[in-house]
Amino acid sequence: MFRILEKTALNPTVTKMVVEAPLIAAKAEPGQFIIFRATEDGERVPLTIADFDREKGTVTIIFQIVGQATMELNALNEGDCICDFVGPLGVPSHVEGLKKVCVVGGGVGCAIAYPIAKKLHSLGCEVHSVVGFRNKDLLILEDEFRAVSEKLVIMTDDGSYGEKGLVTDALKRLILEGNKYDEVITIGPLIMMKFVCALTKEHGIKTVVSMNPIMIDGTGMCGGCRLTVGGETKFACVDGPDFDGHLVDFDEAMSRGAMYRDFEAHARENCNLFREVK
Repeated sequence: MFRILEKTALNPTVTKMVVEAPLIAAKAEPGQFIIFRATEDGERVPLTIADFDREKGTVTIIFQIVGQATMELNALNEGDCICDFVGPLGVPSHVEGLKKVCVVGGGVGCAIAYPIAKKLHSLGCEVHSVVGFRNKDLLILEDEFRAVSEKLVIMTDDGSYGEKGLVTDALKRLILEGNKYDEVITIGPLIMMKFVCALTKEHGIKTVVSMNPIMIDGTGMCGGCRLTVGGETKFACVDGPDFDGHLVDFDEAMSRGAMYRDFEAHARENCNLFREVK
């Protein structure tokens, strides 16, 4: 069993947990993920590792409360144990040798972008970070990004904090200002990553995306996380989750991601925890 040492609400729908998992912490790297089950009969759900501390033997996860599984996880408190917590899974992000990078995060995807920015910063890379949220109330990890970024631009859809607009607006401005990035790393909603990649392709900048499709076993056997990358079928759990963004078929990924939307809504609405919240 994996004990929850800290639990913090980052905003009304996003929770941060620090979990005692020394074997995972010993080998975790930015870009990798875990699969959890909150209870014995719970759903298996992947979450990217948001941070880790090898000395303390802890792994940090940040998740959005959107369905039954994350409601069950959020119902646990400090001192409680998560039934299953498996990892690290996936291929670590390749960050060695990069001198100047722009990290672009959207919404809860910033929880995945942060450890990559932190690793780049620790390696001496010049990090520019662009993070976007719908409004000020949904902002997360501002202080953490400031600590590892030479430049941080915060965008909100409604202009309630930072600058008003989309992350692509800020990224385009940074590129036109003459910043020569070795790579852009973007993590967030599929539609956001699609348009970030369209922009960087215009300017010939290599772009890496972190994909988070439907995933069950995390070993490549179920095939649920398949993607089309460069015309070939790839599995996010074992080939990724990072891929060349200019080769990803985003339209297919968005179509597949919406397949279970009605089922997920039905499961959420019939969850006892959902009725308690209402």
